[in-house]
Amino acid sequence: MSSSKKKAHIDLAFQSQTAAGSLDRRFAYEPLMSAHPEGVFKPFQFLGKTMRIPVWVSSMTGGTDAALTINRNLARACNEFGMGMGLGSCRVLLEDNKNPEHFYLRKYIGPDAPFYANLGIVQIEKALENNTVDRISGMVKELEADGLIVHVNPLQELLQPEGDRLHNPPVDSIRELLRRVDFPVIIKEVGQGMGPESLKQLAALPLQAIEFAAFGGTNFARLELQRSDPQRQEMLQPITYVGNDASEMLETMNKLVDSHSDIKTRELIISGGIKTFLDGYYFIRKSRLPAIYGQASMFLKYARDDYDTLKQFIEYQIKGLEIAYSYLTINE
Repeated sequence: MSSSKKKAHIDLAFQSQTAAGSLDRRFAYEPLMSAHPEGVFKPFQFLGKTMRIPVWVSSMTGGTDAALTINRNLARACNEFGMGMGLGSCRVLLEDNKNPEHFYLRKYIGPDAPFYANLGIVQIEKALENNTVDRISGMVKELEADGLIVHVNPLQELLQPEGDRLHNPPVDSIRELLRRVDFPVIIKEVGQGMGPESLKQLAALPLQAIEFAAFGGTNFARLELQRSDPQRQEMLQPITYVGNDASEMLETMNKLVDSHSDIKTRELIISGGIKTFLDGYYFIRKSRLPAIYGQASMFLKYARDDYDTLKQFIEYQIKGLEIAYSYLTINE
């Protein structure tokens, strides 16, 4: 080692002290049990398609010029790295087919990766009432999507100044939708998460997956409330802090599995409050059901500009995951 490198090590040593309180106690570090990671990830089946890393691009945006760049960058990344992707709300395609190019991403994502359309529970309820579910099926087919994500967002709709109103419990609409369509369905919340009874009801349905979208990520109820007048914001703000985080939701799902409850849902996408690859790794390894982790805001942050910026972010995610799978076990 050169003298300059030794000096740098000495200088950096003083900057690299770590307090005991900063230790991530979710993991045990096992440095003797693996060589340096190489080729950790092999292709695997999830959502009925082939993925190469356990990462999901959670539904985000559409309908603007910026969204076109974002979505194409993300679809291209899914193709290159073997991730799956959910579109932002496709409601506009049902209503006036505005900016359809923002949603037609199959040619960018490729034929193998899972790719899902997305509608809100309000649109599902209306389609069931008006007997127009065939239009939803046509949209899924036209997009060459593998299925449909239904985002359940009653609190968001209530707090949105121009929000729609639900007339039926979402679980009833979900059951009826499953009876009428022949494509896979994923159910997700939009930032508050879901409590034990909601998860129990969903788990008993033949869903392809439940996506958590748990409390701790983007809170769309709070986002909509911020568009209201100041007095309304002040009075209703407390309700935006209710919900269930990913740890609580996963504990509920694991208990359902362990109790041999009637579970027909096949897989989980764990999202909401996933800030780093370590968060994702932790929840995947703890899940009793096959699981991957999803992110939205972090992908949005790096997908707005050039593709190389997004690519570098994903490469670091993969490197971190490789290290985690090689050297970390979960502390129960």
